Amino acid sequence: MKNLFKSIALIAVFAILITSCSKKNDTPANQEVKTEQKDKVLAYIKSLGFTDAQIVEKGDRYIVDGDMVVDKNMEIPTNGGPKTEQYYNGYLVTNSNNILVKVDASITSMAAEINAAIAQWNTVPNSKIKFVLTTGSTYDILIKVDNTIGASTCGQAYLSTSNGKAGSVIWINQALIQNNSFAQRTRTITHEFGHTISFKHTNQSTTINVPGVGGTDTLSLMNGGQCGSGATVLSAKDKQATAVLYPL
Repeated sequence: MKNLFKSIALIAVFAILITSCSKKNDTPANQEVKTEQKDKVLAYIKSLGFTDAQIVEKGDRYIVDGDMVVDKNMEIPTNGGPKTEQYYNGYLVTNSNNILVKVDASITSMAAEINAAIAQWNTVPNSKIKFVLTTGSTYDILIKVDNTIGASTCGQAYLSTSNGKAGSVIWINQALIQNNSFAQRTRTITHEFGHTISFKHTNQSTTINVPGVGGTDTLSLMNGGQCGSGATVLSAKDKQATAVLYPL
């Protein structure tokens, strides 16, 4: 996780664009479709206020503002785009009171940090957000180690999607954060959980306020660009925004 938050998130699922050199002037139909899909997805991300400099192409995904992940085969919303109030991406999780989280074998050594991160979200006053650990084959979020996501990126996560699903994967750069304090390791995980339920970065210039919870917040755990150095607990505004979006 490269930061932590109150602004949340974006999108999910895309098909990778493959380009090839050819002497033929005709473009294969499937390549045209992939090109069209990529153009639509990029246009959609930019419509949310992100710039080219904030969007990095990585295989079948786009990494937005450092740690928010969007698949290239995502379904573009047809409802006129996200809502116009934020610190979030406009797409709320439907089963917010029972979001099943599976811990991959690669990250079981950080079970205590994961439990502490989940406890922060689950104890927000007047909010129905509830992350529930599961060992079953059915789950909403998989949390796992990926030490290749970037030399200065603590973690990444999919944003919640337009079909009411939580972001499906959280990647933690364990090699990078292993020497951080317990509180900072927990912060990374807490921050990435925030993206999965739609929060974007609170200190993002493109952020639109959650209704009634406006302004910047230097204490927000959802601030971006603070890998290993930011707030370690959800701020008062983080909690207020969570209760507004996911009220009891």
